[in-house]
Amino acid sequence: MAVNKELLERYKAMKAAKLAQQGNSEPPKTGFAALSHSQPPTVAPVAQPETVQQVNQTYSQNSRQNEIINNYNSQFSTPQSFMTPAPMPETKDIFSNTASAPVAPQEQIHTPEPEQKIKKFALIGYPLGHSMSEYIHLAGFKSMGIDATYEILPTPPEQLSDRIKYLRSNGYRGFNVTIPLKLPVSLFLDEVDPSAGVVNAINTVFIDPQTNALRGYNTDVKGFISAVPADFPLYNKTVAILGTGGAARAAINALAQKQVKEFRIYTRNIANSFELIDYLRKTFPNITFNSYQIDQFKDFSDVNILVNATPIGMSGPAVGYTPAEEDELRTLPNDAFIYDVVYNPKKTNLIRLAEKLNLRHINGVDMLVWQAYEAQKIWTGRTPDFKDMKIALLENL
Repeated sequence: MAVNKELLERYKAMKAAKLAQQGNSEPPKTGFAALSHSQPPTVAPVAQPETVQQVNQTYSQNSRQNEIINNYNSQFSTPQSFMTPAPMPETKDIFSNTASAPVAPQEQIHTPEPEQKIKKFALIGYPLGHSMSEYIHLAGFKSMGIDATYEILPTPPEQLSDRIKYLRSNGYRGFNVTIPLKLPVSLFLDEVDPSAGVVNAINTVFIDPQTNALRGYNTDVKGFISAVPADFPLYNKTVAILGTGGAARAAINALAQKQVKEFRIYTRNIANSFELIDYLRKTFPNITFNSYQIDQFKDFSDVNILVNATPIGMSGPAVGYTPAEEDELRTLPNDAFIYDVVYNPKKTNLIRLAEKLNLRHINGVDMLVWQAYEAQKIWTGRTPDFKDMKIALLENL
């Protein structure tokens, strides 16, 4: 894929200016044992939050700018130009003949606050040793000229209440939420935006500077759909979703708005999925929903889109595993599309198998950047630079 010369030159100039100021992969393993540890995973120590200046110094010291862009573009069948994010298309409401805006309407985004000396944001969840959010968000704030910090705050579920109190009482203006807190955090919110209603998961919280009230959003829906290749039609397609968590619900919500015809949801416990399936059938009555056992042989022969919405393959205890075996993937049609929401590592074993079988695929890099992009619009009322945010992520993966 051709690289936009304007951004490449801009990127080189930025690097040069900052430097002037400062003088074998293993064979795929299959199975679900990675998600069934009797002991909690060992979490790498999380460094204390760095200042914007410190992160910018790290950002400027990386001299591999050409490799970062060229290697990534040559390794992935990315959905659109690295340089020019496609605008969110208007979607058709599946319940009527009128057009409707995507989830999290623009009018819900907050008016920019008067400038303050510094703004504080954070990520909560557990574990967080793999998170790249700090680099992405600091690049976004910098692109808007906002002096801000973004802290990584490991928060086990039993510490959630204390963490919320800490964030509210120490001047934070917003925070992101990741597993396993996307659902329980809703118990502490004063208001939940419609963007999080169907998904039933929160990944972004805005703290009102005047009232200290908490408002919850979900930006994963926009993040997911923005990364789908623009030339891949979604209407009337059959989708296989691996997993039933927050990422799976975001994917279902996003694809349902595009009027796919059927979802096959693969789960480890079918009985536990009955409530979800019933809810989805009532919410999207024009779409077929069925659940299947994920750890039995999966026949994808009439599946058009396969989405891995599990953490299988992610750096940590689940790295090196794949949620679908090679012989299962071979049942996919030749024109099928694989979407792995895992972004670290950039090439999971599922992606490697997709490459081996010459199946079209993307990883979770663009989804991660898009959802952060939407979160910053909510927090600041401004629009960050998507390109700067993506470069920051690729530099640090």
